[in-house]
Amino acid sequence: MSDHNKVKITKMDYSKDRAKAKNPLKIMDLSLRDGHQSLFATKGRTEDMIPVAEMMDEVGFWAVETWGGATFDTMHRFLNEDPWERIRTLKKYFKKTPFTMLLRAQNLVGYRNYADDVARAFVDRAAANGIDVFRTFDALNDFRNFETVVPVIKECGKHFQGCICYSMTEPRMGGDVYNLDYYINKAKELEKIGADSVCIKDMAGLIAPYDAYAIVKALKAAVSVPVHLHSHFTSGMADMALLKAIEAGVDIIDTCLSPYAYRTSHPAVEPFVMALLGTNRDTGFDIKLLGAISEILERDVLPKYKHLLNDKKMSIIDINVLLHQTSGGMLSNLVNQLREMDALDRINEVYAELPKVRKDLGQVPLVTPASQIIGVQTVNNVVFDDENEQYRMITDQVKDLCYGLYGKTTVPIKPEVMEKVLKGYSRGEKPITCRPAEVLEPELEKAKEDVKGLAVDMDDVLIYALYPVTGKRFLKWKYGKEEPPLEVKPKTLEDVKTEQDLIEKALAGELVKKSEKKAPPKGENLRTFNVFVDDEYFEIGVEEPGGSPVVSYVQQMPASASVPVIPSAAPAPPRPAAASVSPPIKKSAPAVRKKSDTDGTPLTAPMPGMIISYEKKIGDSVKKGEPVVILEAMKMENALPSPAAGTIKAINFSAGDSVAKGDVLCVIE
Repeated sequence: MSDHNKVKITKMDYSKDRAKAKNPLKIMDLSLRDGHQSLFATKGRTEDMIPVAEMMDEVGFWAVETWGGATFDTMHRFLNEDPWERIRTLKKYFKKTPFTMLLRAQNLVGYRNYADDVARAFVDRAAANGIDVFRTFDALNDFRNFETVVPVIKECGKHFQGCICYSMTEPRMGGDVYNLDYYINKAKELEKIGADSVCIKDMAGLIAPYDAYAIVKALKAAVSVPVHLHSHFTSGMADMALLKAIEAGVDIIDTCLSPYAYRTSHPAVEPFVMALLGTNRDTGFDIKLLGAISEILERDVLPKYKHLLNDKKMSIIDINVLLHQTSGGMLSNLVNQLREMDALDRINEVYAELPKVRKDLGQVPLVTPASQIIGVQTVNNVVFDDENEQYRMITDQVKDLCYGLYGKTTVPIKPEVMEKVLKGYSRGEKPITCRPAEVLEPELEKAKEDVKGLAVDMDDVLIYALYPVTGKRFLKWKYGKEEPPLEVKPKTLEDVKTEQDLIEKALAGELVKKSEKKAPPKGENLRTFNVFVDDEYFEIGVEEPGGSPVVSYVQQMPASASVPVIPSAAPAPPRPAAASVSPPIKKSAPAVRKKSDTDGTPLTAPMPGMIISYEKKIGDSVKKGEPVVILEAMKMENALPSPAAGTIKAINFSAGDSVAKGDVLCVIE
């Protein structure tokens, strides 16, 4: 009989006042970061975390993950929220529980390695704003990328958790690449550079239960610091893997509150609390308190985000992840990209191509940003390659990877791919072997200069330094220089109810009935909803002229029409006052689809994305094949070449604009 079953339960005491276990399992909660990142695209808003924050603080979690990962990007880009403010706000409610963040080492919370001065400033400000535990990983498990951030974490007196990204090239742990010795050696490296704990980070839910037992046993024998296991539920094995890890002596595991658990997220905390009740690994958590928290989330929060969930898949697991090793977030990105490119029918080709591209590019772990780099390049290969040429559309990040700007790949990159990718690369055609940041020029002073008069403190400067295009746009929203668009404003429960009422009326056939009263003119408060009913949908105008919602117009649309989803408007949260007198607020108009109305050769968008920059301006001469536009797609940058030699006659978009596939970006004559 194993030790954790030896204690008899003499009384069903569910409260946290029961006798303390000899070796209680520590649990970190991920609901407020990885939970909503995995389930609804990191769209959770701070206002929807506050109602349960004080209750969560009473649970007894080892730490609560509130920040990092994709939150920094999503908050300023899609939610019109200051990422730094989230930490400060939640700290007012969490008085006892430490905060943790997911730090991508030299990538910080972005998708490339940043210069050392930016990395040092970022970690310092994260600590000052309230982060206590820095869960630090590198996408290539190249710990040279820890050399800048770890000393700052230590100087700030914070906990440095070193992560090893879990990956495989075989159906189970083993083979010549990702075997047990690989993980033991990596853990020893982390302890040597000062890790206060070591975490196995299984981002795709690949770790099998008995492999989890073996790796935890081995790490507990190899290192003296606590061992932590993180595994997504995607494949359905994470519950079993965590339980076997507990048997092997793991110190800390990751879970989510049940409303934010399962599918591509993480196991739920409540079953572990009950399973370990009365054993020597008893968490000591109050199951009734957890139930009360979950009830609030289910009733008052999740209805706002149900539209972001994929309800078409009946199963809560995806066993295919064991075959293509694609993490949940990466998979949803690939599907969305293919859908927008009208190529969703080629998803199986992407699955088949993915392991080939990964092998070509050094068998790197599929974790951010390496997962995006491999995933986007795979889509590009499937969509743009032909029988005569492979790797026809190469992202800038693949070029950076081959050059060595992300670090050393697990195995060498295929030589012929390396040669093709680096041909004409701006930094040189021979890859570097040093620590990547050693070849990066300082960036912080230039960033300060670029946002002088707009940024009011270092936190603002860092938003811009990490995300120059979307960061600058956010700062304009923040300080009232531009009006935020409707789609970044929050949805209320009243909005959800209005939408549901409209859907019910549509199902009852009531929306197509025309009122005999003459419709009033459309006013400023008009909001637009798209209501989908089976294979049809309706575009509905709703106006609130100082009272209840009034249906202003109903237009039935064919199912094949392409209409953007326009979220309902809601009162915007008050913006902080600008440091100086602001000019009149400009409204950000949505980008208008552009077709060629100018004679000449058009350069069209090969995929949907966001304009990062134009490398040429009107009147400039350009050679055929010369880069003209930098287009970001799935957060990877593509340099689009000119289709002809000539002069730039027209430019149809600006930096920061979103474009659809086929939009004419510029015209060459």
